[in-house]
Amino acid sequence: MKKATKILMAMVIIALVTGLTTHVLAYQRGGRGNMTPEQRAERQRQAIEQMYAMERPIEALDSVWIEELTWMEVRDAIAAGKTTAIVGTGGVEQNGPFLATGKHNYVLQGACEGIARKLGNALCAPIIKLVPEGSHNPKSGAMLYSGSISLRQETFEMVLEDVGESLKQHGFEHIIFIGDSGGNQTGMGNAATALNERWGETRAHYVSEFYRYRDVFSYMENELGIVEGENDGHHDDYVITTIMMVTDPETVRYQQRLDAGLASINGLSIKDKGKSISIGKKLLQFRIDTTVKAIKEVMERP
Repeated sequence: MKKATKILMAMVIIALVTGLTTHVLAYQRGGRGNMTPEQRAERQRQAIEQMYAMERPIEALDSVWIEELTWMEVRDAIAAGKTTAIVGTGGVEQNGPFLATGKHNYVLQGACEGIARKLGNALCAPIIKLVPEGSHNPKSGAMLYSGSISLRQETFEMVLEDVGESLKQHGFEHIIFIGDSGGNQTGMGNAATALNERWGETRAHYVSEFYRYRDVFSYMENELGIVEGENDGHHDDYVITTIMMVTDPETVRYQQRLDAGLASINGLSIKDKGKSISIGKKLLQFRIDTTVKAIKEVMERP
């Protein structure tokens, strides 16, 4: 009998046993529906315990994203040693006439995956796409521009704490907060501090090194020999544009800019798509390497 068939039969048996247990307990109390709260809780506990002990019936997907995995794949990854969870925070805001409002989220798609795979013991939580972007009434910051969506600071920090608590409950031992936007940094630090005050062995870490864009520009200038010219005045630059192109050139409106003769930013051309993506990969890898080093260092601290 094939392994998958055996597992499916086991699931049926568990369902039957669970139903029989319910019937017996109910009968002992005088009929169906007369179970005590304690009996119902015990029945649920046993059912979950039995389900949790079941083998995964199919091969696992090769992904580091929790939202792409089944619950069994996450369970087995944690059991195999992937006990670090990366929580990336992005944003939805105005980014000039060329870049999608989800700029930071697109950057994190490539960055989180690269960091998790290089660490080897990590999975990525879903990207926190909504963050503080300014006040609502009166409007301020990015909220002055159409498309921006802003969370209150306290809401953002509570979301981070709830995400961290969720990951801890499943067995993750290190929760890593990284953010691609300046407005996210304080909140991540506050959330990590609050979680650590409540936790014991499980630790939350705010890793600021991921956001050190000045280091990325220094790398681009000193190692790649690429220097931006005069600033075009947009919430945009060559570093962010080429990194976004690694994920999807459409996020920077590549073809539309090419057609309009606007395929450049701050004096640097992006007309050569292949070259631009290649540079973006190098810049992204620099950020990945820098962040992985910082994560390893912070995890080794007592």
